[in-house]
Amino acid sequence: MDSSTAYSPLSISTTDVYLVFSRVDARLPPTLDPHQFAYRPNRSTEDAVSTALHSALTHLDKSNTYIRMLFIDFSSAFNTVLPTVLITKLSELGICTSTCRWILDFLTNRPQSVRLGNQVFLTLILNTGIPQGCVLSPLLYSLFTHDCAPLYNSKIFIKYADDTTVVGQIDNNNESAYREEIHNLAAWCVNNNLTLNATKTKELIVDFRKSNSRRHLPVNINETEVERVSSFKFLGVHISEDLSWQQNTSALVKKAQQRLYFLRSFKKSHLSPGILTSLYRCIIESILTNSITVWYGGPTVCERKALWVKGGQNRSMHHWHSTTCH
Repeated sequence: MDSSTAYSPLSISTTDVYLVFSRVDARLPPTLDPHQFAYRPNRSTEDAVSTALHSALTHLDKSNTYIRMLFIDFSSAFNTVLPTVLITKLSELGICTSTCRWILDFLTNRPQSVRLGNQVFLTLILNTGIPQGCVLSPLLYSLFTHDCAPLYNSKIFIKYADDTTVVGQIDNNNESAYREEIHNLAAWCVNNNLTLNATKTKELIVDFRKSNSRRHLPVNINETEVERVSSFKFLGVHISEDLSWQQNTSALVKKAQQRLYFLRSFKKSHLSPGILTSLYRCIIESILTNSITVWYGGPTVCERKALWVKGGQNRSMHHWHSTTCH
């Protein structure tokens, strides 16, 4: 990793920032940007993955159809937000003028410096971007991108913070609308000063047709061909082109095994059972139950047994899945 881009500054939120956050959040309708799953009450990555897979599976039930999923990568999305463009969008959403002025003042002429030990380096004045670590920034970013929406009903943009996924529902090999959506998305990024990284953007194609020997032409973004992958880790869940859960289950078991090693090391230190239980729930159970309502119905019997062993006897995976779904 390039040392010059390996670090990002973090901002500490003050009381007035929390007040503005509450004021802006209270003015927003709950129907705004329905496919943005971050920074919204009662929403999570699990909901985002479920929505993407549900739309894909529902479409695949029809004849002569397939799915193209484009996982967009933005370069330093928070750091490239233009405050003036953001304020215009906030005004259009009905945020009062005084609040918009405060936000503009907050985002412009921001001093930033780096301290290493007792040495403080040259202070820079920033007029672009929103400070990471600030409680207001995630909300502002979601509002900045709320108008990034598909033109066609057959295409869905799944958003989670700066992670954006295009779910293209293709009928009868007609990809014109899908490719138009990608073209419009790239144009939207240019108009809003966001850098779409075509090199890190990946595409997954799900095609169960018997006659799928037809070669799927690649997607190009800004004259760069997007790489097609057989699987992709989408918000913590491995999705494969055959929609099986073998890779996801194997990854979970492997990660849980690594964490079990640390848990055994802690046990040798004669920690109390209560502390060991808390550690297990934090470092192992949290991994095994991540988005469990999405994938648990898919693994084979053998794969489930491997998960049960790592999940322990005190609370089975089936119990977690049942209680979460109901």
